[in-house]
Parts: sequence; C-alpha cells; structure tokens
Amino acid sequence: MAHQARGLPQLRIKFYNTIAAGLQIVLLLTVLPQESLCGRHEKRLLNHLLANYNTLERPVANESEPLEVKFGITLQQIIDVDEKNQILTTNAWLKLEWTDYNLQWNESEYGGVKDLRITPNKLWKPDILMYNSADEGFDGTYQTNVVVTHNGSCLYVPPGIFKSTCKIDITWFPFDDQHCDMKFGSWTYDGNQLDLVLNSEEGGDLSDFIMNGEWYLIGMPGKKNTIMYQCCPEPYVDITFTIQIRRRTLYYFFNLIVPCVLISSMALLGFTLPPDSGEKLTLGSYFNCIMFMVASSVVLTVLVLNYHHRSPDRYVMPNWVRLLFLQWLPCVLRMSRPGKKITKKTILMANRMKEMELQERSSKSLLANVLDIDDDFRHGNSAANPASGYIRSAYGTPLSTRPATVEETSASLPLSGMQKELHTILKELQFITNRMKKADEDGEIVSDWKFAAMVVDRLCLFIFTLFTVLATIVILCRAPHIIVQ
Repeated sequence: MAHQARGLPQLRIKFYNTIAAGLQIVLLLTVLPQESLCGRHEKRLLNHLLANYNTLERPVANESEPLEVKFGITLQQIIDVDEKNQILTTNAWLKLEWTDYNLQWNESEYGGVKDLRITPNKLWKPDILMYNSADEGFDGTYQTNVVVTHNGSCLYVPPGIFKSTCKIDITWFPFDDQHCDMKFGSWTYDGNQLDLVLNSEEGGDLSDFIMNGEWYLIGMPGKKNTIMYQCCPEPYVDITFTIQIRRRTLYYFFNLIVPCVLISSMALLGFTLPPDSGEKLTLGSYFNCIMFMVASSVVLTVLVLNYHHRSPDRYVMPNWVRLLFLQWLPCVLRMSRPGKKITKKTILMANRMKEMELQERSSKSLLANVLDIDDDFRHGNSAANPASGYIRSAYGTPLSTRPATVEETSASLPLSGMQKELHTILKELQFITNRMKKADEDGEIVSDWKFAAMVVDRLCLFIFTLFTVLATIVILCRAPHIIVQ
C-alpha cells in the first residue's frame, strides 16, 4: 500500500504532462492547417490554370473581336537630351491591363486566393514596343511578374530606360521648347486583333516625376492613333505620348546672355556721347584694342605651345631663333636656365668657344675625335719620330682639311689580324660615340625649344600687361569726369 501511495504523485505528473502535450497539438492543428491549406490551394490553382495554357493563344472568348488593352505610362525622370544625336533618354514605367478569360477562377474553391504573381514567359502578353526606339537592344524594359486576379484581369508594369528619337529644334536657343514623341503599339497584331486604349485621358502619369536641372517638364499628353499603312489593308493602333519640355534659361541667361548684352550696351554707349566731345572715337578705339589684344593672345599662345612641343627629329632650330630667344631676349628679360647665367659676356664667350671647338675638332685625327682625346703626336717632328709619321699617314695629318675616315684608315694599315681588330674597335667606338652625342644633342635641342617657349611666354606677359595698363590709363584719364579736380 505504501508503494502504491508513493506512485500516485508520479502518475498525476504524467497525466498532467499528457494533457499539456495534447493541448499543444490541438493549438498547432488549429493554426497550421490554414496556412498549409492556403499554400496547397495556390499550388493547386497554378497547376489548374497553367496545365493546358497556351502562351501563343490570344485570350479572347470570341476570336472575331479584338482584345482590349489599356495602356499607360508613368514618367520617372528625364535622364538626358542629346541635341547632337537627337535622342531623348527617359526612365519610365509602362502599365498594361487586359483580361485573360483563360485565367479566371472561383476564389471560394481555392481557399480564398484572390490573385497570383506569374512570370510573363508563362502567359500571353501583348507585344507592345516603342516604335521610335533608338536603343541598341530596341526594347529597354525589364520583365516583371504579371499580377493576375480571379476575374482574369492581368496587370503588367515593366520599368525601363527608354531611348527615343526626337527631332530637336534649336532655332530659339536657349528659349526653346522641345516636343519629343514616344510611340507605342503592337508589333504584330493589327487593330482588329488588339485594340489599345488610353489608361488616362490626361496622358502620362507625372505624380512621381523627378525634376530635371536643365529641362522643365510642361506636360505629357497622350493620343490614340489608328493608321492605315501602305503595306497592309488592316488598321494599326498606336498610342503616342508627347513629352513637352522647356529649357531652363537661368544658367544661359547669366553666362551667355548677360555678357553679350553688356558688351552690346557698352558699344551703344558711344552713341550717347555729344558729337563735339572727342570720346566717341576713343571709346570705340578702346573696344577695338581689347579685341585685338585677345585675338593676338590666342595666336601667341598657339606659338608658345608649338615651340614647347617641338622635337629635333622634326624641326631644326634656326640660328636667328637661337640667337634671339636663347641669348639676347633672356638677357634682356633677366631669365636664366638652371646652371647657366646668361649675360652679354657669356653670350660672346659661348660663341667664341663654339668656333674654337669646331676648329679644334676639324684639325684632330679620326682616332682623337672618336676617343675624345688630345692629338698630341701631331706636334712632334716626323723626322725625329718615325712612328709619328706612320700614325699621321694612318689617321690623317694635322695639315689636312678633314680627319681620315675609318675606311681610309683601314686602307692605309697593313692587313694583319691586329689591324683588323683595331678597325672593328674603331667602328664600334665611333658608332657608340655618335649615338651618345646624338642623344645629348637631341636632349639639348628639346630643352632649347622649351626654353624658347618660356621666353616667348614671358615676353608676351610683359607686352600685354604693359599694353593693357597703358591703354586703360590713357583712355580713362582722358574722360572728363573720371578724375575729380
């Protein structure tokens, strides 16, 4: 009996646990079945609707009647107006509504499912395209799901970036208005098969439009057109939206119009002066001087850039340019190159040293010129030193007007292995020396052209500054009311 008494509390605990578990199961059964049944209903509905659905079938109950498609557009943004290529780029959402009798169901039979989202490749949808598209892919829309309701109504809202052709008229620039059309219609269905209807009589939806900094949107009316083309006897329906934009003139007003008006007004001020005052011609002369100075500055700037970018393989610096822009003008303008102080004395010394160097090089033998060494043996007596006569005969005598060439030197030497090696070494040394000298000379010539450009630039700065200051002072000081006595 004691053992049974001790087991009663344990039985009660197990009983209570069983009841709690049962209650949890009941609660789960009351909640989960509705969601699971809903999922099963939607799946069953999709299987029922798409089992025998044909995407090529025009969804009308009577094939002799056209399918009505309501069409609208929501303009989001004007991205760009390309006047040169005459292309308008916009961000817009299309809105297409039609009724598909093959997609109708009784919502009470499918757990209260009222609508579905189905990908457009599984359904029939109208092949609406923009006729005047300038896009590389022609159709710039993004394929979104089609919202289908239980009564067969289908809503398709594809967004896209549209590039449409637009005839730009800039006759009244910058006070111009542009009217750009966006023409939409079915590509294959005629008006007897598909009838487009404007979604709104007001045209495009502009409630979410983002203002453009250059263009002001006036409106976007829409119009339905029925056209008989020469190719086909059937009528074709299209809906054309006209984007009416006006250029904002604030930027052009302050940066283009106001300066032109001020310059014109200043020119007209000369006619307000009395005829007996001598300021009419003076004021006109001042304007002419300013125009001449601006035009001259452009020409001289082109000359400076031309000098700066010249290279020795295309241009040779004339002696007068070297003398004027590298010696005398830098001395007058107090300009100097790094490591080179230009004065009259240094100019004369540089010219004298260049003449001496030419004379020195012309009197040296070939070996001395190649190795850039002193030709000391030419001062010796050939009778006292027989070797010197041999060397002179081989490498050119100091009495000759030019040094002997490598070919002449090799011809005068005996044909031995050592002499052939010496001949090869001389040719290699001459080639290397010429390349090094050519590189140094090219670098020096490029540096000279750049320095000449700097000299011309500095000279123009002084001349134009002096001209502007003197012209302004002379003309303004001659005015009777500028200086107060």
